Amino acid sequence: MKKFAINNTVILLIDHQEGTLNFSANRPHEVIISRARALARIAKDLDIPVVLTTSQEDMVQGPLIKDLQEILPEQFASRVKRAGITNAWTDPAFREAVLKAADGRKNVIMAGLTNDVCIVWPAISMQEEGFDVQVVIDGGGSPTQIAEDVARDTWESQGVRTTTINQFVSELVHSWATPEGEKVKPILAEEIFSLLFK
Repeated sequence: MKKFAINNTVILLIDHQEGTLNFSANRPHEVIISRARALARIAKDLDIPVVLTTSQEDMVQGPLIKDLQEILPEQFASRVKRAGITNAWTDPAFREAVLKAADGRKNVIMAGLTNDVCIVWPAISMQEEGFDVQVVIDGGGSPTQIAEDVARDTWESQGVRTTTINQFVSELVHSWATPEGEKVKPILAEEIFSLLFK
């Protein structure tokens, strides 16, 4: 297993839309948003390439959440607007955007909505094409816990790893005493730990 590090990782945030949040009932929406915000801020502060994508913004899925627009305005402006393709990796525009952003990086962090539809298939497809993929499971959700459990079993059976925001960050920076660790500590405090102490 190759270690995920700042210089070999790309982050993909898939379908964090106002409407798709309502498709997730197994995890509080504020938890999903906090993890998406944390990933976006980490990508920005550590100069990790990140690609945003949406599906059918003019339908029930709705627009991308404003948090991502505020944190990553350039990536928001160039987000890939899919026409309904559930496996984002098979969308030519998304694939091109990811390959360009990754620029040879093979470690992929993926989070989005929903885990049982919009994450499971691109995660498996990219793993099959030689990428090492981790899903930040708490950065998304599913309509039911059963749906999420089946999706997780499915992607893990194909070699995709499941992680959480804290586990991923600790792997990425490997020491809180590094300059990178110092950058992410306030992000975790503000986005993640603040929810624990409400």
